[in-house]
Amino acid sequence: MSKVISVLVVEDDEVDFKLLMRSFSQRKISNSIVRAKDGLDAWEKIQTGEIQKPFIVLLDLNMPRMNGQELLNEIRNDPEYKGTVVFLMTTSMDQKDINQVFSKQAAGYFLKDNVQGSIDKMVETIDGYWQIAVLPS
Repeated sequence: MSKVISVLVVEDDEVDFKLLMRSFSQRKISNSIVRAKDGLDAWEKIQTGEIQKPFIVLLDLNMPRMNGQELLNEIRNDPEYKGTVVFLMTTSMDQKDINQVFSKQAAGYFLKDNVQGSIDKMVETIDGYWQIAVLPS
């Protein structure tokens, strides 16, 4: 059964976003991808239905206006979206950040340390995830 899962990429860094798109392209992943440049932009896209269900979120932590922690709080506090699958992608190795996102049921926490290498591995993991996972609609 083929799954059509949309991806909401919440990333303010142009270079990281382009690397992510290149990695998706190299793996021939053709899922619908919607980009938001910060948490506020992402929350608006979620609430207006610009991102189609089912969807997963690839979320950066450190962004202007509304950061990743704040967006994750909004998602988890909204009955319609609280079950959304959210993966964090960040440079933060702060244990407090890690603990906070997992306390809010993050599906994964990926470090952007060796940026292209870690993004490629993250995309590979996510590609495998949505091929076997069943997501709420």
